[in-house]
Amino acid sequence: MNERLRADAAMMLEAMTEQMQGVARIQRDRARLMATVTACDKRIAVTVNADGIVIETRFADDIGDLSYSEIAEAITEAVQGAAKKVSEQGRLLMEPLREHKARLPHLSELIEGMPDITSMMPVPPVVSTAPPNSPERRDDADTGFGAAQRRGRRSLVSDLDE
Repeated sequence: MNERLRADAAMMLEAMTEQMQGVARIQRDRARLMATVTACDKRIAVTVNADGIVIETRFADDIGDLSYSEIAEAITEAVQGAAKKVSEQGRLLMEPLREHKARLPHLSELIEGMPDITSMMPVPPVVSTAPPNSPERRDDADTGFGAAQRRGRRSLVSDLDE
């Protein structure tokens, strides 16, 4: 029996090692992602990294034919498009890991009476791409915490308020 436990532990350790190597590979591949989007008949090209941060902006020689507001609007549009594109590339990289995770049993399936924690997780809201001071950026949005009041700093080592 002891030999059986060792074999099971070795198999689990090997599977975990493979999983961690897969995660490291995905992280490395994601860190290399870039996306470029052009605007205004290719007069403006914006490239972002995997985090959606602009790493290069190029203008064609005839950029002067556009007004400042046209340039500003086109850059915003190009950055948003490139960020969306690189985000989708990252999502596709993560898909095999998500599929593997979906096949694993939930803790609630393994321990009787344990709640399904995944169903309790809040769904993050869609992040707005609206400019500052737009109507959809008002601060009166419902956070899901009702009339909860912030009561000051909380201790990191105690459940008691300071």
